[in-house]
Amino acid sequence: MIKHLKPALILFLALSVLTGVVYPLVVTVLAQAIFPEQANGSLLTNGKGKIIGSELIGQQFSEPRYFWGRPSATSPNAYNAAASSGSNLGTNNPALVDAVKTRIETLKAVDVDNKTPIPVDLITASGSGLDPHISIAAANYQVHRVAKARHVSPEKIRVLIEENTESRQLGFLGEPRVNVLKLNLALDAL
Repeated sequence: MIKHLKPALILFLALSVLTGVVYPLVVTVLAQAIFPEQANGSLLTNGKGKIIGSELIGQQFSEPRYFWGRPSATSPNAYNAAASSGSNLGTNNPALVDAVKTRIETLKAVDVDNKTPIPVDLITASGSGLDPHISIAAANYQVHRVAKARHVSPEKIRVLIEENTESRQLGFLGEPRVNVLKLNLALDAL
């Protein structure tokens, strides 16, 4: 039995070192060398060196002077990266219906003059609950509220949206989108 146990133990230790130490170390070194910004979390600063957040994780904005992102379904706090998940509420669930109604009422209350249809990504959470992007339609829906709160022309805000619009990935995947945190940082730099 020891004859069979010794090679198994040696193989176990060798594979543990290979997959538990060597492989993660190689991947980390390569990631830091080839993609250092992404490997370190795609962090954004406020221009003074203070880290504001990651461009990969949505943040809560509720002031009328900022663009709002997709609602978060994470708990106990919104945009909690440690609890990434959807709400798991079905379309017929009264809790989901109530949450969507509340989001619609909130958007209408802060922008009473806006009669355009509310884009769906402003009232429904993404599957991860952390989506940092909104559609161009969702950004355009908020232009007048943000412009009014900041006392700037809507045209200036539209230019910022255009400057912060990301195109489709690889030219054909997904839809053009706007990173809410980047857009709000650009607003603060006006």
